Amino acid sequence: MNEERLQTLLDGFSNVRILVVGDYFVDRYLVMDPTLAETSLETGRVAHQVIDIRNSPGAAGTVVNNLRALDVQVAALGVVGCDGMAYELLHGLQADGVDTAGMLETDDRFTPTYYKPMELQPDGSVQETERMDIKNRRPLPEHLEEQVIAELRAQIRNADGIIVADQVPEANCGVITDQVRAALDQLALEYPDKILAADSRLRIGAFQHLICKPNDREACMAVRGPDADAEANEQPTLEEAAEAGMALYRRSSRPVFVTVGARGMLVCADGVMTHLPAVEVPEPIDIVGAGDSAMAGITAALCAGASPIEAGQIANLMASITIQQLGTTGTASREQVLERWRESVT
Repeated sequence: MNEERLQTLLDGFSNVRILVVGDYFVDRYLVMDPTLAETSLETGRVAHQVIDIRNSPGAAGTVVNNLRALDVQVAALGVVGCDGMAYELLHGLQADGVDTAGMLETDDRFTPTYYKPMELQPDGSVQETERMDIKNRRPLPEHLEEQVIAELRAQIRNADGIIVADQVPEANCGVITDQVRAALDQLALEYPDKILAADSRLRIGAFQHLICKPNDREACMAVRGPDADAEANEQPTLEEAAEAGMALYRRSSRPVFVTVGARGMLVCADGVMTHLPAVEVPEPIDIVGAGDSAMAGITAALCAGASPIEAGQIANLMASITIQQLGTTGTASREQVLERWRESVT
């Protein structure tokens, strides 16, 4: 891929519309100043003092943030509660120009939230401390499953692609239940001209007809079973990751993109595995959200007409930009991607 080709693909992003379905969280950052800590009169324990609060759409919302930074048109499909965090989430999505008509609000659920206490450091930087998670730990009610599937069928007609963000590890407790996954597999068969891509922490191997983007551990676990990660003391080798990626590819005959951390990405497509080295950047780095930026880059590029290799190259460029944004889940704009390309080839 040369610069002219990259520019053509990036220019096409604004004409792409992608539906992002899955688990939307609120990333709620609480910045604490340790120099202001007090002792609680009631408990005698430390009362940490919060000096700043930031809310941002997380999980599936992080993918959305990355797509919008690329000027992709985005629609959101998920389930939230009737609570204050739902307001924060929907407000954040709408402020970024996201179509939220498909977000389902219900009294049956919490709005999933990651509380991220951040401790202010003497040099002015912040460091994340112990996180607190609010998730739904009961299965998604059947009537909500039916509504999600109905929205999928209604919205796919106007979308160039769908990104599936399966974030919740507890089976059937998130938006991507067994029934919703089956509906997505059926849609992939019914709409072969659409780009349907899945990202899943624990169940990437359960998608039969979608493009998949696991990391190396997720790919190995999908192929070798749930004990593969627990048995591994080290990161899988490139050979192990490639073998797992090709196994997933043979199952679905759809491209598989295996992220391998600082080693870059493995692209399994057209019966061939290709290693795309990472774009090297200096430390310090923060890898939080790198996979989400890669997912956004891959899907947007494929929808714009890129080959799988070109999509992987764009994803690597995006990840190299987002990991340099410390203490937050970063994004990369089209201009930044083009500039990083120029830096990487000089």
